[in-house]
Amino acid sequence: MSVWFPCRFCLTMAMFLVFTLLTLSSFSSPTRAEIFTSIGQMTDLIFTERELVQSLKEYIEAEEMKLEAVKSWANKLDLLTRASTLDPEGFLAHPVNAYKLMKRLNTEWSELESLVLQDPSDGFVSNMSVHRQYFPDEEDEKGAAKALMRLQDTYKLDSESFSKGRLPGVRYSVELTVEDCFDMGKLAYSENDYYHSVLWMQQALRQMDSGEDAKTPKADILDYLSYSVYQMGDLPRAIELTRRLVDIDPSHQRAGANLRYFERLLSKEQRDRGQSQQEPADQTPIQLDTYERPKDHLPEREVYEALCRGEGVKMTPKRRSRLFCRYQDGNRSPRLLLKPMKEEDEWDSPHIVRFLDALSDEEIDKIKELAKPKLARATVRDPKTGVLTVANYRVSKSAWLDGEDDPVIARVNQRIEDITGLTVDTAELLQVANYGVGGQYEPHYDFSRRPFDSNLKVDGNRLATYLNYMSDVEAGGATVFPDFGAAIWPRKGTAVFWYNLFKSGEGDFRTRHAACPVLVGSKWVSNKWIHERGQEFRRPCGLTEGD
Repeated sequence: MSVWFPCRFCLTMAMFLVFTLLTLSSFSSPTRAEIFTSIGQMTDLIFTERELVQSLKEYIEAEEMKLEAVKSWANKLDLLTRASTLDPEGFLAHPVNAYKLMKRLNTEWSELESLVLQDPSDGFVSNMSVHRQYFPDEEDEKGAAKALMRLQDTYKLDSESFSKGRLPGVRYSVELTVEDCFDMGKLAYSENDYYHSVLWMQQALRQMDSGEDAKTPKADILDYLSYSVYQMGDLPRAIELTRRLVDIDPSHQRAGANLRYFERLLSKEQRDRGQSQQEPADQTPIQLDTYERPKDHLPEREVYEALCRGEGVKMTPKRRSRLFCRYQDGNRSPRLLLKPMKEEDEWDSPHIVRFLDALSDEEIDKIKELAKPKLARATVRDPKTGVLTVANYRVSKSAWLDGEDDPVIARVNQRIEDITGLTVDTAELLQVANYGVGGQYEPHYDFSRRPFDSNLKVDGNRLATYLNYMSDVEAGGATVFPDFGAAIWPRKGTAVFWYNLFKSGEGDFRTRHAACPVLVGSKWVSNKWIHERGQEFRRPCGLTEGD
């Protein structure tokens, strides 16, 4: 986007903008920044940016006032010098004119010089310095970009839908420019992710071909796109795109060399197949399904992502007929007798229930308030070493709250015990999690399958999971169980509960579950993992795995 200033203002503002951009681009957080992993923490940046905009406007206003004073002085002297230069001797014959000339050149021009040398940007630069330590860094930008690609894959959204802001449930529509799409594609290219590089470079080219103004040269887009298409194994289209690049920039050395190389490869392939004539390049626009997405580490990827989209849910009429709702008084708990908890069956086997009105809005607000200063990137245990570490398949921030932190936490812990009939004395602290851009937790087990976990020796394994939903989510964010095809959608103030272990103490591998990426919205949850110890008389052991 071109920015125009009044001519006398151009140099000052241009230098200021260059300084600002260099300051922002050169900044790197002293610690590993993972701001993108929590929407709750990212909201602070909104207000930071607003404050910087206000500071910038104050700088512009001060600069304009300064220029207005200089302009007024220049206009006044312009009229004066026009008259004085017509008849210098006659002008100076008047003693007052002679005096004022001496005064102007000795005093007033020096004052004007001081005014011009004043730097109104000091306040803005100082404000920038204060906030800069909280800015996201390059890793945050990469993380947010990869999150968009993850959402694109999970919810089968083409690049144009993202670029034009056409997402379900959005309240604020925003579009991506050619430069934005190009940067997305370039990031994917740098990670050898040619699948996404093709999708985003193609979108950048599409927007440029439609007439959108852009600073990025079309030759650069074609350069990245043609090579990425080649890496996806589409030689005819790679040749066609490279020819377009050569037409635009005949001196492009790499393009010429690539074109000759691609043509030789295609000729060899045709000879090997016994073809005598070159196949024309596919002219249909590149879409999500044009090329196959490379496989990754997750065997149930397709099932998991389909459930996130609400597809493949195995809720049959027969199964639905076995689901009921009831009032739960926790085996006549005194705290639930007068106001029992409303309970709904979400799934029959394994049995998953949802409790309604499990948290009030006031309790949710207090839990968020307590958790927000403590939020840190959520970790997982390395399956080989048992050491806690961050992982790309878990994108969120979490905090742990003790019952002693606030009466609200103690009350929530007591309520969980009353509802489930299980003691929370050996349970973990209440874990509060907030999911960031494309926040997710890919399929995993809550119970431990590693005998070296130290907590197993004291409190036993994670017997059950109690999950509070503390926000509604406009799109995405479901809890899904790929093994048996269930999808549970967040509803603010409700909680879901299931057992991770059979009565025999063996893990129920059907409970492998995932938190789907948040497409639109901010997802807040709180987990209570209830352990085996102390439950001997509350949930007696069985002899077989199915007990």
